[in-house]
Amino acid sequence: MRTSGVLLLIAGLPAWCGNWNPRQAADYLDARQKAWFAWPVAKAAGGTCVSCHTSMTYLMARPALRKLLGEAEPTQYETGLLDGMRERTEKNESMFGKAAEAKGPVAAQAKGVESILTALLLARNERPGSLSAVTRQAFDQMWAVQNREGAAKGAWSWFELKADPWEMPDSAYYGAALAALAVGATPASYREAPDVRSRIGDLVAYLKSSQQGQPLHNRLMLLWVSGEMPDAFPKSDCTKLVEEALGKQQPDGGWTVESLGPWPAHSGAPTSSGSSAYATAAVAVALEQAALPEARAGLSKALNWLRSHQDPAGYWDATSMNKVYAEGSMQQLFMRDAATALASLALAHADLSTRDMASVTRGRDSAPLR
Repeated sequence: MRTSGVLLLIAGLPAWCGNWNPRQAADYLDARQKAWFAWPVAKAAGGTCVSCHTSMTYLMARPALRKLLGEAEPTQYETGLLDGMRERTEKNESMFGKAAEAKGPVAAQAKGVESILTALLLARNERPGSLSAVTRQAFDQMWAVQNREGAAKGAWSWFELKADPWEMPDSAYYGAALAALAVGATPASYREAPDVRSRIGDLVAYLKSSQQGQPLHNRLMLLWVSGEMPDAFPKSDCTKLVEEALGKQQPDGGWTVESLGPWPAHSGAPTSSGSSAYATAAVAVALEQAALPEARAGLSKALNWLRSHQDPAGYWDATSMNKVYAEGSMQQLFMRDAATALASLALAHADLSTRDMASVTRGRDSAPLR
């Protein structure tokens, strides 16, 4: 994340009298990973597979929670997930097993999803300014399955499983935005290599030209990308998207799931009403990353909403957009996992930025007069 813009944005936010409990949020997310590692369905080559809802969001949020909590080392689940991805990359294996080895659309989709998630999560866990051999190999595998022609040139095949918000026909746009986040986490020397620069050019062109008809949920990813790739997506290009998002904010500071659509109807989905923890957290992270001054008031209200809606058990609740899952099943909590991770990411970054700004101010106040 480009912290300077976030520091300026957070510095302009009014202090809030409430609080949230990052320790309980971390404990909830860790407990869900413990259950995920034990779930037979999640077993894969190298250990455990990586999902958009439970594992990807965990690996995006847990480092920020770790820093906020003053923890010295990654959790065993962070290490296990990352080690599994490294092993599969080196051995050219897939967490999807036979599905990725077959021919046809599903195999191509599996390769697209896995290659992007692997490159993204390994790159974000590199030392600043470095790119290990295995992470470079993960990017090679990602570029190898990028579409090189047609209407989807620059994008990747992505799962189309009739499951919102991540596995629909238009979710390839969401996946391409994740690929852009992966690229943004690499050193400039890697991005400037001629062959990589060409691939990035196709990716950026796709993201810019294919926005029409996309759910707001997917387009909001461009705000996140703008924080990582400001040269490709300057802040001036994000103003209208921020205005659109803020125009759908509820009086209580949150967003409804419906406001991030349009979504197709799912006849078996639970009924939803009012502001949603998942929707609010997703928008808050995007606004935070874009770091535009006009988003300050809306972001402040969103962070306040998140602070006031954490369950005493540590999580932010959310339900499936697709169907009612069996009570006590792993699947029943997938959206809760994503909501909790994104809410934790937004709030942890806000608190860390405020803490950093306070540290800078203290240092300035204690400096000798010249």
